[in-house]
Amino acid sequence: MGTETKSNSYTGQISTSGGNPKVMKDSLSLVRQTVKQQSNQINLNSNSYSSEQNAGDIRPKQEDNTAKDVIVPFVPIFVEEADVIQGAKDILKVIRPNWDLNHVDFKKFTDGITNKLVGCFHNSSKFGNDNDDSYLSISNAQRILPVQSEDPVILQEEFTTIDTETTDRLPVQYSDNVVLVRVYGNKTDLLIDRKAETQNFQLLHTYGLAPSLYATFKNGLVYEYVPGITLNTESVLCPDIWPLVARRMAEMHRVVRKNGDAKPLPMIWKKTQSFLDLVPERFSDADKHKRVNGTFLPIGRLREEFNNLYKYLEALKSPIVFSHNDLLLGNVVYTKSKNAVNFIDYEYADYNFQAFDIGNHFAEMCGVDEVDYTRYPKREFQLEWLRVYLENYLQRNNIQNDDVEHLFVQVNQFALAAHIFWTVWSLLQAEHSTIDFDYVGYAFLRYNEYLARKEEFLSLTASKNNK
Repeated sequence: MGTETKSNSYTGQISTSGGNPKVMKDSLSLVRQTVKQQSNQINLNSNSYSSEQNAGDIRPKQEDNTAKDVIVPFVPIFVEEADVIQGAKDILKVIRPNWDLNHVDFKKFTDGITNKLVGCFHNSSKFGNDNDDSYLSISNAQRILPVQSEDPVILQEEFTTIDTETTDRLPVQYSDNVVLVRVYGNKTDLLIDRKAETQNFQLLHTYGLAPSLYATFKNGLVYEYVPGITLNTESVLCPDIWPLVARRMAEMHRVVRKNGDAKPLPMIWKKTQSFLDLVPERFSDADKHKRVNGTFLPIGRLREEFNNLYKYLEALKSPIVFSHNDLLLGNVVYTKSKNAVNFIDYEYADYNFQAFDIGNHFAEMCGVDEVDYTRYPKREFQLEWLRVYLENYLQRNNIQNDDVEHLFVQVNQFALAAHIFWTVWSLLQAEHSTIDFDYVGYAFLRYNEYLARKEEFLSLTASKNNK
């Protein structure tokens, strides 16, 4: 197809009370998402920032640019995890009724640890007229129901038009002849609010920060594909690439707003508490229970550790912004031809502390093929990265060293929260997931790094590091 794709995984060796499990964390990173800014986009007042910001609240002033809700077609089909290709075909019959499935190539990407992904590549040369309406666009605002015949029944539904007068940029559609079908993993609804995920997908698309969402089905999503390659431990440090990541994250933090969220509760608090509530005091698998008992159980000890950390971090007054919250390397797609990066997978996107999103990304720089925390970015690199971030976030070039230093301290301290969050996530997955993956081992990997860095990071101060 002439597109570059790459699947990524985490691998690591850890010491635990249960031995030395090998941890592999596949990320469904192959997706995409390059969104081109249109030349006639409506600009924000890029110079609207406070000249009286204190060190605890480095943020620009904002307007509410939230677009109106959009109805996405729903296909009442359930796709079996064991036969995702057939499920993708069934969905295409509904959302792309004019596609000849004999001319569609299906690519099953590397299985992830929570979801499965299928790329559907249609051979557009089979159509004589390039202008043929070969798919049902979301803009047609129709909800589709499958029937036994080849022609689907299409029910007209009310559609709310996106108010482009209030958006920073217009959504752009790519790759009409390729769609991605993502099938949710077993019981992942315990971890992820799927309704909120769909809303976030649409919200980010209106800002030009996410691909087109073509449809939803009972246990998954169908959305747009744009070619690119996911980052690895080397490319994420490339001088031509990391500034793109910093600016893209700053753009998301600066422009995205949701209606009715004047004082949103940070994701890291509410989601971690929810996960802790779901971790069992006794694991159903005796071997897993033996490994986690003592270190992670009773779960109240881990909850107390997190609550104490959160109390400290909350006092730092990091701005609360709309964040990705899961920016591992496999969720950053680089498109060289456009000199752009895009973020994918919005399962955990929500309002959160600014410093958490950055700190989590820095922690994720430590591995794709193997998790190696000696790769955690050095101070000099972080300061450069953060300066570029602040230039975009604040929309000015005269960034003070004190502001960069202050954010540096916050980011590294919030990285500790990221380690605890993914530790608890791993424990919950260990109990409920049917995927063959050593979640317990991954929990130890993250928690061991938290313990190793805790004293070092919490002792950081802006004045101490400002040289």
